[in-house]
This record gives sequence, structure tokens and C-alpha cells, in this order.
Amino acid sequence: MSRRGSIFSAMGWMVGLSAVLFWLPVIGSLIAGYVGGRKAGGVWPAVWAALLPGALFWFLATILTGLVGWIPLIGPLWGALAGLGGVVLGTMSIIPLMIGAVLGGMSAD
Repeated sequence: MSRRGSIFSAMGWMVGLSAVLFWLPVIGSLIAGYVGGRKAGGVWPAVWAALLPGALFWFLATILTGLVGWIPLIGPLWGALAGLGGVVLGTMSIIPLMIGAVLGGMSAD
């Protein structure tokens, strides 16, 4: 049995479509997840392809928050706001992305 999909290709599609469709907050992530899930070729590769960019986004948001946090007086406030914003945006995008990835992975089988 040959493998039809690739996790890295699916991640690229998910990240690219999420960036292009950012102006559709929930629907854009759902579409990106569905297309990426189809490209992954199955449910579990689609789930991994959706989780890895989410983890990368969280890691980058954490690093950038630390870079802002050293500024005296306003640094801790801006760092906290940036961290909370990263958590909210990450949650708003990862849930529809995961739902779309599972649906796309199921339709690819």
C-alpha cells in the first residue's frame, strides 16, 4: 500500500492557507485544516500536521514575549498582553484547524 500524503506538505498547506485566509477567523482555519488533512492522507497524519504548526506558533510567541519583557516599566505589561494574545489567537485558530484536519483526513481515506 502506497502512502498518499505527507505531513510536511500538509503543514505547508495549513500554514499557507491560514496566512492567506486570516481575515476569515474561524472559516479560514477550517478550510486550511480540511485541505491540509486531505494532503496528509489520513486522520492521524492530519492531526500531527495541525499540532506541529500550533506548537511552533506557541514557541515563537513565547520567545517574542520574552524579548519584549525586559523593557523597564512597560515591558512586563506588554509581555503579559502579548502572551495572552498569543494564547487567545492560538486557541481561536487551532480548534477549527484541528476540526478541519480531522474531517479532511477522514475524507482522504
